[in-house]
Amino acid sequence: MTTHAQASAVPQRPLVRLNNVYKTFHAGTVNEVRPMRGINLEIAEGSFVIVLGGNGSGKSTLLNALAGSFPIDSGRIELDGQDVSRWPEYRRACLIGRVFQNPFSGTAPNMSILDNFSLAAKRGKFRGLGWAHSRHLQDELRDRVRELKMGLEDRLDSAIGSLSGGQRQALTLLMATWLKPRLLLLDEHTAALDPKSADQVIALTDRIIAREGLTTLMVTHSMQQAINLGDRIVMMHSGNVLHDFNSEQKQRLRVDDLLSRFENVRRRELLDESAAEMLKSRYI
Repeated sequence: MTTHAQASAVPQRPLVRLNNVYKTFHAGTVNEVRPMRGINLEIAEGSFVIVLGGNGSGKSTLLNALAGSFPIDSGRIELDGQDVSRWPEYRRACLIGRVFQNPFSGTAPNMSILDNFSLAAKRGKFRGLGWAHSRHLQDELRDRVRELKMGLEDRLDSAIGSLSGGQRQALTLLMATWLKPRLLLLDEHTAALDPKSADQVIALTDRIIAREGLTTLMVTHSMQQAINLGDRIVMMHSGNVLHDFNSEQKQRLRVDDLLSRFENVRRRELLDESAAEMLKSRYI
């Protein structure tokens, strides 16, 4: 597979900036969670960034903060030169494409493939009463779907909910990138698929991103995907950016290197917990 780092041009100006961004859920309760603890991050235009981290590290919260799924507590988020920190999710939709982990998210299951794409073609725009699909859209969609080699080009009238997870996720990726968004967010979008379907969707992902030159953040648990894809790796832990590997550093990384980084974090946490318990026992 040709990696995005090999196929893409040198990244341009920063498209995304997060400046000292904080977010706490259920503050002041026993369920308090702090998934963003002063995040500072810049993403260059055209960059394909892989985001790694364990459960609760803040990686999905980072994507949700960019998408506007919730208001941040403090800090600043800039997208394409605009301060979008207080923009609601629907207003950011004209700049952002997104694919979720669940293949059944982000689509209308009872509507046809063609109807779903008709809606995607109007993302972030006023639909009015004239959103119905045109002949041009049908022809373009048939050509694009044929490239998937899944035999779906003659099933555009089929309900999208009747398709397999892999087929649906491939179409969702096409919908998310149909209007060439300024920023593409992929939140573990192959995690729920079987290995064969996951490989197909990953190959499609790499091909679309490279062809369109899309600025992309992709969250994954797969160390192999992190090594094979993208031009940068951001590792998160406990709401902070733990490591940030640029293109040159990433090319030297192997799966074992990433695993050892996570293992070192776990080891330090265990030592910290042990030290805390020892101190506690002294004063009780």
